[in-house]
Amino acid sequence: MLVSDAVVFGTLALVLGLIFYTRQLHTFKRFYSIVPAVLLCYLIPSLLVSTGVIDTTDSNLYTIASRYLLPAALILMTLSIDLKAILALGPKALILFITATLGIVLGGPLALFLVSLIDPSLLGLEGSQELWRGLATIAGSWIGGGANQATMLEVFGYERSLYGSMVLVDIIVANIWLAILMMSTSKKKEIDRWLKADTKAIDTLQAKVEHYQNEHSRVTSTFDFMGIFAIAFAGVGLAHFLAPRIVKSLLFTFPQLEHPDNVFTSLTSEFLWMVVVATAIGIGASFTKMKKYEGAGASKLGSIFIYILVATIGMQMNLVDALSHPELFAIGLIWISFHALLLIVVAKVIKAPLFFLAVGSQANVGGAASAPIIASEFHPALSSVGILLAVLGYVVGTIGAYLCAILMQAISL
Repeated sequence: MLVSDAVVFGTLALVLGLIFYTRQLHTFKRFYSIVPAVLLCYLIPSLLVSTGVIDTTDSNLYTIASRYLLPAALILMTLSIDLKAILALGPKALILFITATLGIVLGGPLALFLVSLIDPSLLGLEGSQELWRGLATIAGSWIGGGANQATMLEVFGYERSLYGSMVLVDIIVANIWLAILMMSTSKKKEIDRWLKADTKAIDTLQAKVEHYQNEHSRVTSTFDFMGIFAIAFAGVGLAHFLAPRIVKSLLFTFPQLEHPDNVFTSLTSEFLWMVVVATAIGIGASFTKMKKYEGAGASKLGSIFIYILVATIGMQMNLVDALSHPELFAIGLIWISFHALLLIVVAKVIKAPLFFLAVGSQANVGGAASAPIIASEFHPALSSVGILLAVLGYVVGTIGAYLCAILMQAISL
């Protein structure tokens, strides 16, 4: 049993190193053509937790990765952003983002109704133990993230002693869907062909960033590394400095946001504003000479931070524990399946590429932690699209989750 964060982090570093080492070997070429490396970066840590090799009860690794490495990655991966090229991607990205939100809003009530036909006792609970109240917290998490999840917990007053099972379902089902999306990236050309998708705008954006990288690439010096380090973590420090002050100003100007029943209370999330500030820093830096650090590998370092985050996300999921909540697990799987099916149908109708489907979904279900991960799996140049949509997910999160909860309450009457 590995408990110490230092030992666990060393184990994760070894796992990540072995994955990328074997990825370069000819022997594993066929394997990695089917299973993306990033999927293993998530799956192996989860298996280490499920089998008891790692104990994450008191671990702070995810907190460190999400609060320090994530904003650093956002800054470094938006350093070479091309806003004009992103706008040229057209409305399909936004359409699939909205579709993903609707898939969560409508999928929750549908899943609850279908499972209750098999087990009517699920609707027989009363007061703070009513199932729809707990499922509302999952809706909050899947449309925006942890801040919206906590908001739904407060708004609908779900029993705290039962809340852990909802968190478990949230993490496991969301990560299973993330794993499926990761696997789909290895077949993106075939899937885009089936969707009859026009990928010219995406290819153009990718080519422009690649051209810039090749044109400015150089042997990285200590000076370059220190410059990248300074930009990334000075930006992280500034994001952490400004986020609580922005929240304080909002609460001073709009004190009603402090009430848990306010649908815009997620705007008081310091994590939200940390992500927004970090993204703004990266975008701002892309208009200055700091953009030259992309040629020294800024986005590659950002990708390393993202892979570490992926590993810590995987550590949160214990597959064995899921077996003790089969009915909740069934609701979660039906819920996310409806979300996925709706996205596939709409993508097929509007001929949108897999990239928009995957990023639109994760901007909702995974938020700022997962959207850039899945976007960069297509190409690091595209991570900025995931980041911008994830920020939008925070904005609509509480409203969408609240509507979903009301519909689930109606099913339960």
